[in-house]
Amino acid sequence: MKPKKLKSIFCLLSAFVLLTNASYGDSRPNIVFVFSDDHATQAISAYGGRLAKVAPTPNLDRIAEQGMRFDRCMVTNSICGPSRATILTGKYSHKNGFYTNENTVFDGSQQTFPKLLQKAGYQTAIIGKWHLGSNPTGFDHWEILPGQGSYYNPDFITKEGKHRETGYVTEIVTDKAKAWLEQRDKDKPFILMVQHKAPHRAWDPAPEYLSAFDGVEIPEPETLFDDYSGRGTAARDQDMTIEKTMTLGRDLKVKEKDATGDFMKRGYGRLNPEQAALWDAAYQKKNDAFLAAKLTGKALTRWKYQRYMKDYLRCIKSVDDSVGELQQYLSKNGLSENTVFIYSSDQGFYLGEHGWFDKRFMFDESYRTPLLVSWPGKIKPGSVNRDLVSNLDFAETFLDLAGAKIPQDMQGASLVPIFKGSKPADWRSSHYYHYYEYPGWHMVQRHEGVYDGRYKLMRYYDVDEWELYDMKSDPHEMKSVYGHPDYTEISKRLHRELDGLRKQFDLPVIEKQDLSNVNMRYHSESIRKAGIARKKAAEAKKVK
Repeated sequence: MKPKKLKSIFCLLSAFVLLTNASYGDSRPNIVFVFSDDHATQAISAYGGRLAKVAPTPNLDRIAEQGMRFDRCMVTNSICGPSRATILTGKYSHKNGFYTNENTVFDGSQQTFPKLLQKAGYQTAIIGKWHLGSNPTGFDHWEILPGQGSYYNPDFITKEGKHRETGYVTEIVTDKAKAWLEQRDKDKPFILMVQHKAPHRAWDPAPEYLSAFDGVEIPEPETLFDDYSGRGTAARDQDMTIEKTMTLGRDLKVKEKDATGDFMKRGYGRLNPEQAALWDAAYQKKNDAFLAAKLTGKALTRWKYQRYMKDYLRCIKSVDDSVGELQQYLSKNGLSENTVFIYSSDQGFYLGEHGWFDKRFMFDESYRTPLLVSWPGKIKPGSVNRDLVSNLDFAETFLDLAGAKIPQDMQGASLVPIFKGSKPADWRSSHYYHYYEYPGWHMVQRHEGVYDGRYKLMRYYDVDEWELYDMKSDPHEMKSVYGHPDYTEISKRLHRELDGLRKQFDLPVIEKQDLSNVNMRYHSESIRKAGIARKKAAEAKKVK
């Protein structure tokens, strides 16, 4: 093609972009989306609960004070990668193709909201945890952690390749986010996605917080010693208890009792001498006392709970700091008034409820994720919303904020009317959920369900079990009332609702798995070892 023709095409494209931006008026809001991994609402003091007084989160609380707290933001599939894929596409797992974390790669060629925002004239950037097995598409700038990423001295992947940086991951991600804000095109609106690794397992705190909560007794949940007698086999036969599944080495930083053999590699092994000295000063004396005590039974579970919770909450302190730093940057640079600031997580998490850690189940603690939003002049400060909203709605919300057209094939709804205090008359009255990863980490059975804000119907289809919970009379979901005569009509109604949602969202027919050769109680460690074997085989193949 001749140079003159190329120049003409370039000029036409430039004029189109300028006209597009002009048509929007460039008064469209910026969007800062801060996203964490496994952050339970129980660990945000704005939501109240047993941890609010012992572990306040002042910067996160400020979002709620200045904007809106959502009390019923439900995820479509409570696991990291699938949740992220839902946010990007505005579609359920069966539509975006990302069902499970294991052996799945996100199809970056499909329609996503960042691509649509780019077309609408927005700058798009993502920094931090990606966890979708592929490189990001639709972003003008991206710096991501490989896989789960590391807390200390993390590796980052950019368009130029992989490199390692010294420091603590939450702080590094925050600094990178502020650096991008400094060098962005100041004439264009933007969306910045700041995605933290914290507080994902194995909950490694920043150096400055290694001793936070020392001397503090973290309140236990009422259901820490749940015996699962009020439910079917699915709750009983998982592998995610603090008592049995949580390891002293990898999870709880007791080097002398490293049951998994990976403590040195995953955590301590990444520390430089200065970091290791701080780590040893914080943990070793306490570990020595623990080993000398030779705890067993409930006393051992209680010790594990305390260590787990303190490390988890220590990680949250760094996330809260990050939110404060970003808010301060926006304020200092005159961006606060025209920026929608959103905080959420890929799902909730069990903080000892039912004796568990991790997520996956449709039970409330993992099914419900935090959502805090501020938008000066648009959202009434201190608002609290109890509508059934979802991470399925995020993509359409971002597009609506940008004044961009929302594709018909997205399956959620924009939250912008709710932000402004005018919920649509046809807003959803129930929410559909579906978890797919079995067998897999933590051995949680595949299940689907429907929730109407009070009643929750769950179906574990591979083992032919149904459960029904009345969240008003049984908020901790301790006893299924499925089949109880007093709930016959409610059960029938929810069955109809579930069938209707399956049709609405175009769910494929569920094929039951043959579980005859699956050990229902095998430990997740076997999956970890299988993953290591696959990785070694792949590396050996590359060498050849």
